[in-house]
Amino acid sequence: MKSKKSAMTKTILAASERSLAKQYMPRIVECLQLLSDEEIWWRPNAASNSVGNMVLHLSGNIRQWIISGLGGSPDTRERDREFSEQGPVPRKELVALFRKTVRETCGVLRHLTDESLARKYEIQGYRVTGLETVFHVAEHFAYHAGQIIFVTKQKRGKDLGFTRLPAVKQKKRAN
Repeated sequence: MKSKKSAMTKTILAASERSLAKQYMPRIVECLQLLSDEEIWWRPNAASNSVGNMVLHLSGNIRQWIISGLGGSPDTRERDREFSEQGPVPRKELVALFRKTVRETCGVLRHLTDESLARKYEIQGYRVTGLETVFHVAEHFAYHAGQIIFVTKQKRGKDLGFTRLPAVKQKKRAN
């Protein structure tokens, strides 16, 4: 018996994939391209993480929660290493890891069903549904993307042009 995927499930998963792969990943990659290797690993203080750490952390998080948690791949995450890395991991390597992980994550999202979103999973010590997992990842990804964008704006001192409102057509006035 084939598992079903309702219209709502398709909508939620497509929106999640779009958020990760089409909205935030390209912005994070652009930030990595705009920053120098030194700036990627810069920390404002010992209690803060560098952009490089956040990219490693996002890669680890989505691998653990989606690829392993929902997709069934082995969980090999070493969370503490994501934050202890001082760099410089070469930019090209960091970008390649990040893109590959997002691509694999989207592959898992495409195969989720109503049943898999309703099922309970044990991930990182939490008992969560598949739907809660997808929401956690999308929310967490957006949160750190905002931090990365903020640091990049600080370092570049300019608007990065990521937020553009859609053009609004003016209504013709009746004369």
